[in-house]
Amino acid sequence: MAVVVDAGALIGVDRADRAVGAVLRVAHEARLPVRTSAAVVAQVWRNGSRQASLARVLAGVDVVPMDGGDARAVGELLGLVGTADVVDGHLALIVRGGDTVLTGDPEDLLELVDARGVEAVVRPVGGSAQR
Repeated sequence: MAVVVDAGALIGVDRADRAVGAVLRVAHEARLPVRTSAAVVAQVWRNGSRQASLARVLAGVDVVPMDGGDARAVGELLGLVGTADVVDGHLALIVRGGDTVLTGDPEDLLELVDARGVEAVVRPVGGSAQR
């Protein structure tokens, strides 16, 4: 079991969103791993000198790279669901059973995770509507 964060959650960290911070603190205290996709980091990282909070959080996050095999698996998953967001696809690919996904895009992530047949909790952050 782990917490998987997407760009919406990391933007929340950058903007001092208390709800995201609370979930990450609880995960840290419970010694739950936190992971994300390298593509997600690319979406949110703009200027490290102004993103100190984000840098601190990322220091404790497992950032999963995408290799050639992953790229093909993401493409197949996107084709199955009929979407094109490679970042969401890779994030969905790293979700495991029992994980909690913090996302600003709950509908798309839930569809991708469901298509993989993975049982995970998809939790909206940043004012997203819950599905």
